[in-house]
Amino acid sequence: MSFDPMAVAVDWLDAYRAGDIEAILKMYAEDAVVHCGCGGVKTITGSEALRAYWVDRLRKHPAGKLDNLNPLHNDGAIISYITNTGVMCALFAFDAAGRIKELNCNPSH
Repeated sequence: MSFDPMAVAVDWLDAYRAGDIEAILKMYAEDAVVHCGCGGVKTITGSEALRAYWVDRLRKHPAGKLDNLNPLHNDGAIISYITNTGVMCALFAFDAAGRIKELNCNPSH
């Protein structure tokens, strides 16, 4: 592994908090899949759909401070953070280059 999964997760949250859509999108692999459980389960694939998802997400649910961060045994990471609707939890899986290949996000219960 040539990257730090937890550092990538923090970089993702930093870009999200800054509202930097270009930085966020660069973090995803070309074949990335996002599963979002906010307001009903959605699966997002493809660069255009991912951009549309993030435009909406940044406008409606900006990220606040970090709540928690932990590594996952399979070179992933899980991060929780505050939004205007409460605490969110994001589980990351990465490709070999350290790009996000899968993101599962849901409200934390």
